[in-house]
Amino acid sequence: MHSTSPAFLQRAAIVAALSFLFFLGALIFYLVWQNFLYFVLATGFLIVQAFTMIGCWMQKRNAVSIYTNGLVYRKRAISWNEIADVETLTDGGMKIYSNDGGEIKIPSSIQSLDRIAKRAMAEAGLLARS
Repeated sequence: MHSTSPAFLQRAAIVAALSFLFFLGALIFYLVWQNFLYFVLATGFLIVQAFTMIGCWMQKRNAVSIYTNGLVYRKRAISWNEIADVETLTDGGMKIYSNDGGEIKIPSSIQSLDRIAKRAMAEAGLLARS
């Protein structure tokens, strides 16, 4: 099982913590000075924190599972004999093309993506061709 890289989760946690601290600071400034702009600023930081937390929650299901017969990414399963090609993208991600013309795009936020690509190529017999 290869889930989201800890580096991506750490960045999201730092953004969430900082936005919460800035939210509290702006809210305290609003309570002390009663200036409506501090309330708007606090609301902005709260929105940033909410979207960051939703993004973290959504990343939990972003995982690649490797089984003896193939691999599964989200709800898409592909067996080893269905893999036509494996391509490494310029953004660090990976695309797996199937024999029926479908494709699975795996983002660069998944940890050990190079190991997944090597395993997929080896099991599909693509390493012997190249």
